Amino acid sequence: MRILIQRVSRAKVVIGKQTYSKIENGLVVFVGVFRDDIVESAEWLAKKTLNIRIFSDRNNRMNRSILDCRHELLVVSQFTLAADCDRGNRPSFTTAADPEQARIIYETYVQALSVSDLTVCTGRFGSDMEVESVNDGPTTFVLDRV
Repeated sequence: MRILIQRVSRAKVVIGKQTYSKIENGLVVFVGVFRDDIVESAEWLAKKTLNIRIFSDRNNRMNRSILDCRHELLVVSQFTLAADCDRGNRPSFTTAADPEQARIIYETYVQALSVSDLTVCTGRFGSDMEVESVNDGPTTFVLDRV
């Protein structure tokens, strides 16, 4: 499982020219699920997402988590994070989970975030979405769990 986390000042998901969900200060998290991923990976990455200290403290040092700041999360499924780009010029998606398995693991990740009582918004799994965000920093991290 691979997630890409971006600290943002605002973000939204648009589906069919309609705003589906939006957040103000917080994190946008893109989630890619691999064939061999298990739900425990989703739970571990959710805990890491909630506790990673990537927000500034009074001294402008990354020393606060999203839990400390009480910001919002926007979680979007993105199967292209599971692409294999090692050979040739066209990405291969043979390592990506099938949609049914990916949905279960994605929803497990979202549910594990939701126990925090933070606002957790999502995109619509499997949909064609436009994601608009203003990256704060810019601050972006990639986390993998195998």
